[in-house]
Amino acid sequence: MVSWPYFPRLLLMIKRENETPCLFVLDTNVLMHDPTAIFRFKEHDIFLPMVVLEELDAGKKGMSEVARNVRQVSRFLDQLMSDADKDEINAGLPVHAFGDYGRGFTDPPSGRLFFQTEPLALNLSATLPGTTADNDLLGTALALQKREERRSVVIVSKDINLRIKAAVLGIPAEDYSNDQVLDDVNLLYTGLSVLPADFWDHHAKEIDAWKEEGRTFYRISGPDLSEWYNSQCLCVEGDDGFEAIVREKRGETEAVIELVEDYRSQRHNVWGITARNREQNFALNMLMDPDLDFVTLLGTAGTGKTLLALAAGLSQVLDRSIYREIIMTRVTVPVGEDIGFLPGTEEEKMTPWMGALMDNLEVLTQTEGGEWGRAATNDLLRNRIRISSLNFMRGRTFLYKYIILDEAQNLTAKQMKTLITRAGPGTKIVCLGNIAQIDTPYLTETTSGLTYVVDRFKDWEHSGHITLMRGERSRLADFASEEL
Repeated sequence: MVSWPYFPRLLLMIKRENETPCLFVLDTNVLMHDPTAIFRFKEHDIFLPMVVLEELDAGKKGMSEVARNVRQVSRFLDQLMSDADKDEINAGLPVHAFGDYGRGFTDPPSGRLFFQTEPLALNLSATLPGTTADNDLLGTALALQKREERRSVVIVSKDINLRIKAAVLGIPAEDYSNDQVLDDVNLLYTGLSVLPADFWDHHAKEIDAWKEEGRTFYRISGPDLSEWYNSQCLCVEGDDGFEAIVREKRGETEAVIELVEDYRSQRHNVWGITARNREQNFALNMLMDPDLDFVTLLGTAGTGKTLLALAAGLSQVLDRSIYREIIMTRVTVPVGEDIGFLPGTEEEKMTPWMGALMDNLEVLTQTEGGEWGRAATNDLLRNRIRISSLNFMRGRTFLYKYIILDEAQNLTAKQMKTLITRAGPGTKIVCLGNIAQIDTPYLTETTSGLTYVVDRFKDWEHSGHITLMRGERSRLADFASEEL
């Protein structure tokens, strides 16, 4: 039996408690987006128009992710229809008959899958001119509304314009939201908890303190700790001197925290870089911690994400020899029009996309010694920093590497999984991005792979996350970000 771990969160799309089961008409783009969509409607029935099957057949060729999803849908449908005769197909195929596929589902699907076995589409030429596939689907939904008077017929589509046309015709239409990590991006984990000013007054009796190898630890107990996560950053409101990280969560009411290193002072600089604010200080603490294998940094442009990650990487590769080299990569999604194919090797092709790397290296290599000193430093760094493309990550295993994934907000959850599972022993992955600057048209703030991993890794003891709030570029950039 086929197992398809597409979105492990297994979030059921629509919750309609205390309502009669509905009949959902699926658009082609839903199945292209998530091949397991037919298993995610609980007790509701699903209807696949013939035009959807035709579009699936047209989109099955090629090596793209969409084509692979279409072929997986065809396999699912083939297995559901195995040994079914015409009468059984007309009566609807039980979705739960797909063996043990739904092992991870809280409530296995109990609805049925219906195919279009007779002409249903109404003539909509007076309302919607043309004979497009969307109009055919809308006509089918209208015909089902007249036939299914006792239950609601709802179109499910990722196409906004189709949902608009459905609303004009009086057909209920909804977006497919199974891929959404959160209902609201404002609920995304920030990695920082600001404790109330009276926190110590309420927990003074439940505190143990000790030092270990120059590090200060506290054991705290109390009901307020239930919402803490491993590696979460802590600070007290009004107390600029207290900054700590949760090192161990012991149940719901007990945790061990550690005071962080202060990287704001020049004597604690990281490759010549010091933290300019609280969030950057937390970020450097997590980046410099070899016990954290996975670190995510979110923030708007100019908050120092790339500079901090690169400085920490150089320090741990060249000074501390924890990692062997730095690998920097990013998804190649242009902001404007595509400039076409680029000549050269893989690294030469990626160089134009790595402007952020070059800009930050220029800051980090402002060494003494004039032109000769900078040239020597650049030669050294060139041998320890590699630029790789995401297109060639499948099948690889990285050993003792410091990987920086820039512009991670443009990756899907599946692409994120592909990259992160490449990590071998001794490898650290740092994901950088700004979910407010998504360049690919098929992702949103709630469906981005970066949002997905932040939410999924927030409770893992070997991961850390912080959202950088303040821009540190220049007064011009700060004014532009606030006023434009």
